[in-house]
Amino acid sequence: MSYEMLVGLHVLDDQEYQKYRAAMKPILSSYGGAFGYDFRVSEVLLSQTEEEINRVFTINFSDAEQMDGFFTNPEYLIVKEKYFKDSVASVTIISSYQK
Repeated sequence: MSYEMLVGLHVLDDQEYQKYRAAMKPILSSYGGAFGYDFRVSEVLLSQTEEEINRVFTINFSDAEQMDGFFTNPEYLIVKEKYFKDSVASVTIISSYQK
């Protein structure tokens, strides 16, 4: 079994967001995390939020505890502050589930 989230973002700066992805990937891997799917989307036909979405991806871990550990890791939080904060306007957790 694994734990997965389906996430929508409104990315404002693709270059800075790619720097975030590159910097966080080794930390993600250390928690057994990985991206499953990753899409840039140009048109959202139906949404349950007012936030704009132009990027959709899945991120998965072996369990919810590994995911929580990753998102609270001090090194990850530094990377997030440096690159993510100014490159992404909003985050929408579309779904999270056991797989």
